[in-house]
Amino acid sequence: MTGKGRPRRDEMELVRAAAELWEQDEPELSYLARLWCQTSLPYRDPGDVSAWGRRNGALSLVVQPGMTIGPDGHPRSIGFPYGTLPRLLLTWLSTEAVRTREPVLMLGDSLSAFMRNLGLVPTGGRNGTITRLKKQMERLFLASLTVRWDGTTDRQAGGRLNVASSYDLWWSEKSPDEPTLMPSTVQLSGEFFREVTEHPVPLDLNALRALRGSALRLDIYAFLCHRMSYLRRPTTIPWEALRGQFGSTLGEDKNGRARFKQEFERNLREVLVVYREAQVTSSRAGLELRPSPTHVPLKGLLAATKELRE
Repeated sequence: MTGKGRPRRDEMELVRAAAELWEQDEPELSYLARLWCQTSLPYRDPGDVSAWGRRNGALSLVVQPGMTIGPDGHPRSIGFPYGTLPRLLLTWLSTEAVRTREPVLMLGDSLSAFMRNLGLVPTGGRNGTITRLKKQMERLFLASLTVRWDGTTDRQAGGRLNVASSYDLWWSEKSPDEPTLMPSTVQLSGEFFREVTEHPVPLDLNALRALRGSALRLDIYAFLCHRMSYLRRPTTIPWEALRGQFGSTLGEDKNGRARFKQEFERNLREVLVVYREAQVTSSRAGLELRPSPTHVPLKGLLAATKELRE
């Protein structure tokens, strides 16, 4: 709310988008690889560090940025993928992999066509959406991702789960609407392709469009869609566990933990405007989850799955 008690502009936009979502007959189905419902990428640029990570219980994710050779002849980092754009890309890539059952994906005849698929409006300039998308795509495709599970002393498991093994982008920033001479493609890594096609988490594409103004909102929505798909009894997730999974740059002291809780609760309220069926409450102990209907109804999921197979 604003200081005068009126809703902010983004709050009003969210409510309008949610109202349209409530009235839809069937969800517009999309998917996300299970890993990205359990862990997440950075919300902000981690800066000049060699690695960055998240932990969700026994599951940990470490991200290392891709490297290149600078004009001075020395290796340099191209940076970490962060914010909303890599999350929208991961959803599109996951959905296309499930839809086509192919690891090589075509990204559209033109830059603007692909951006519309992501719900983005092409804008130029140093800070425009075109520049930011191309930069985040390269960072995501070249990043090294290490996943490790260390739940018991009797077993250790882990491996690489890089998103892409190669990519070839033929897009013009000056003429984003013009078809290119060659198609833009990305080849998913074998590990990522198997993960998303064997363990896809269904999401509502229109819900993602409504929530895309915040990376944390997108992560909370994906997390709830995954948890509610198998939750059978009430459970409480402690705030410290949520800090480990979703991360925070607000400090480890009492004030930082309180601010994380406040920020998480604010974004959760906005997610629940869209995912109204989720029975979730916040308490001093943590996040209380109760078994709830999945956001993509089983009927809609079965119909969409049948259509994909045909």
